[in-house]
Amino acid sequence: MRGRPAPPFFGQLAGRIAPHAITARPVPSRIVVVTDAWTPQVNGVVRTLCAVRKELESRGHAMIVISPDRFTTLPCPTYPEIRLAMSTPRSVGRMIAQLAPDAIHLATEGPLCLAARYWCLRQGLPFTTAFHTNFPDYMASRTGLPARLFWPYFRWFHGAASVVLASTPSIREALAEAGIRQTQHWGRGVDLAQFSPDGPRHPRMAGPADGAGPVLLYVGRVAVEKNVEAFLALDHPGAKVVVGDGPARESLQARFPDALFLGVLGGQELASAYRAADALVFPSLTDTFGLVMIEAMACGTPVAAYPVTGPKDIVTEPVGCLDEDLARAVAGALTRDRAACADYGSAFTWDRSASEFLAGLHPIVPMDLRQAA
Repeated sequence: MRGRPAPPFFGQLAGRIAPHAITARPVPSRIVVVTDAWTPQVNGVVRTLCAVRKELESRGHAMIVISPDRFTTLPCPTYPEIRLAMSTPRSVGRMIAQLAPDAIHLATEGPLCLAARYWCLRQGLPFTTAFHTNFPDYMASRTGLPARLFWPYFRWFHGAASVVLASTPSIREALAEAGIRQTQHWGRGVDLAQFSPDGPRHPRMAGPADGAGPVLLYVGRVAVEKNVEAFLALDHPGAKVVVGDGPARESLQARFPDALFLGVLGGQELASAYRAADALVFPSLTDTFGLVMIEAMACGTPVAAYPVTGPKDIVTEPVGCLDEDLARAVAGALTRDRAACADYGSAFTWDRSASEFLAGLHPIVPMDLRQAA
């Protein structure tokens, strides 16, 4: 580890989670996670839960997911590819009770987790939640209304949780300002078997700029709240490549015909896109973390972003550039050393993330669960 630039909040982390260290209380071995976001969706919530489940199972834990595919669903307004579960507290609670969990975690704030929350409170069972997505800001982006109008629901939803897991110090500070103070750190990781500097580069990104400049990459949902237009409208030489899909793709692809839209990529194909880029541009103003940033850095690709929640917790001077002017951020990122980026990105592991997740769970007393059943 000598010489490796540790993520900026790792040094602060030990003191923050020490009171909740895994050895301080029984470690749950059977964990029920209720989530409104699950496969085949491709987003940070789903990717995080899948990666952590894989890590926990390798340690002998069982993580059972209750997701919308177990229920009748309806399409989410403006996001028809996202299905919302039509469930009741009784039906969700029956599933939870039959699974006899040692801990319950509600991953999202949608209708399925809302039903599970109601059932847990009626039964007197503790549960934890997570603030994966900054929905108040997302809703503000989509409606034009101020984010403060949406915070009361999220304050109410998370207020009953034993612990609210959050990915960065700045998110925990924002939650505290919103009245959600029982937070605990839960960071993210990189699958280092897939995301590394070693390997092929995406063939369609081999030289789309024809020597006219660097290859700039965006990875993520193509939606208004991701601020993708700020990336595509950049006045900077080179080629722009978009990996991902979403409701804004069709209109943006029509408006920016010179950009290369590759659609959704995963695994080694996504890693090859990261390697082929000279910089990852992360234009979002509302993300809570940004998995794609650490994946890109693990592949040796520096990051350009705004100095906002998410990037400001993750991106340091040697591996990227933050600036209120995104073009200046890109120019700065292009000067960074790719070897330093790869070394830094490799410090984010799912092993660490899974340990932090376990540390935040609130074990259930078996007698309480028998009474609930």
